[in-house]
Amino acid sequence: MRILMFTQWFNPEPTFKGLSFAKELIRLGHEVEVLTGFPNYPGGKVYNGYKIRFLQREIMDGIPVLRVPLYPSHNNSGMQRIANYASFALSAATIGALLVKPADIMYVYHPPATVGLAATVIHLLRKIPFVYDVQDLWPDTLNATGMVNNRIVLGLIEKWCRLIYRQARRITVLSPGFKKILCERGVPNDKVEVIYNWCDENQIQITGRNDDLARDLGLSGRFNIIFAGTMGKAQALDAVLDAAGHISQRFPIIQFVFVGGGIDVVRLQKKAQDMELINVRFLPRKPMSEIGQILNLADVLLVHLKDDPLFEITIPSKTQTYMAVGRPILMGARGDAADLVDKANAGISCIPEDPKSIADSIERLFTLPRSQLDALGDNGRKYYDKELSLSAGVRRFQEIFTSVFRC
Repeated sequence: MRILMFTQWFNPEPTFKGLSFAKELIRLGHEVEVLTGFPNYPGGKVYNGYKIRFLQREIMDGIPVLRVPLYPSHNNSGMQRIANYASFALSAATIGALLVKPADIMYVYHPPATVGLAATVIHLLRKIPFVYDVQDLWPDTLNATGMVNNRIVLGLIEKWCRLIYRQARRITVLSPGFKKILCERGVPNDKVEVIYNWCDENQIQITGRNDDLARDLGLSGRFNIIFAGTMGKAQALDAVLDAAGHISQRFPIIQFVFVGGGIDVVRLQKKAQDMELINVRFLPRKPMSEIGQILNLADVLLVHLKDDPLFEITIPSKTQTYMAVGRPILMGARGDAADLVDKANAGISCIPEDPKSIADSIERLFTLPRSQLDALGDNGRKYYDKELSLSAGVRRFQEIFTSVFRC
C-alpha cells in the first residue's frame, strides 16, 4: 500500500509515532510519505538546521518528508498554542493537500484536533480514506489541564471532534477507556480499535547498570525512585514531594529523582527547598539516547498523574518505556494504566495525589527482596516485547490499513 503519514510532530522532534513507525511500515513492504511541520516541539523554537519556509522536502532514512509552515510555539499562552495548531492545520489543508503524492490510505495522528481539518480536506480533495489515531481526548484534556475553561468553546471543540470521527474510516485509540468514551459519544463499536502505544525503542538503550554514571548523578548507595518526563499540571507531583517528606525520616536511604523539564519544574524545585527535602534530586532533561541508562539505575520507576477521571482512561507513554527497560513500576494513576501494570505483573499501584498511599507503596517495594523486585521488572519487559512493542503495534495498524484499503 501507499501510506501517507500525517502528523504535526515528526523527527527530529521526540515522537514514538514518527520515523520508527514509518520505517517499520516500509520493512513490511509499504510505501510511505510523511506530511508534517517544521520541528519546534517541545521547546517552541525551530530546530537547528531548519528555517520556516513555504515548504521543504527532505529524505529521512529513505522516507520522503514534506514539511509545511507553522507558527512555532509550545508554552502556556493559549493564544500562541492556538496559533501553532491552526497555522499547521491551514498549511497542511492547502499546501500539503495539493502537494502530497497519491496514496491508498492516510494515517492521521491526533492531537491536536485541528489536524482533522486538513485530514478532511485531503480526504475529499485527493480521495484518500484516513485512519484517525486518537492519542488525546479533546476537549476533555483541554479542560482537565486548564488550557480551556470556557464551556461554549469546549462544546464547539467536542462537536468538531465528533465530525472528524464520522469522517474517519477507522479510529485507533491507546486504551480501552478511550474506546468506551468514544462509543458513548456515538462512534460505532466496530469502528474503534485499541492499539497500545510502544516506546521509542531506537533511543532507549537497554544496558547493564552503569555504576560510574550512578556515582556522577548522585544515585550511588540509595534506593532510587525515578520519575522521568514532563513535569506539569497533569503530573501533579506536589503529592510525590509530600510523600518524600513522609519517608525522609524513616527511610533516609530512599531517594526521589526527577528527570526532565516542564512548566512546573522551577516551582517544584522551590517547594522541595522550602520543605528542606534532602532525599529529592532534580536532573535536567536528557536526550532520549541517555534516558535508558538513567532509568536502568532505578530501583523503582514512578508514573504519577492528577487524580482526574480523564486520566483513568489514559496510559502515559512512559509506562511502555518503563516496561521496556525492565524495572519495577509504581503506578500513581487509576484505571487503564494501573490495569496494564497489574496485567503484566510489573509493579504495584498507589492512589494518585495521596501522599500517604504513595509513601506506603514505596515502603512496600523497599522491603521486598531484590529478587522479587527484579522479577517484577522482568515481567514488564516480557509483556512489552510480546504485546506493546513497535513490531506488535505496527502489525495491528497494518491489519487495519489493509481492511480499509480493501473496502
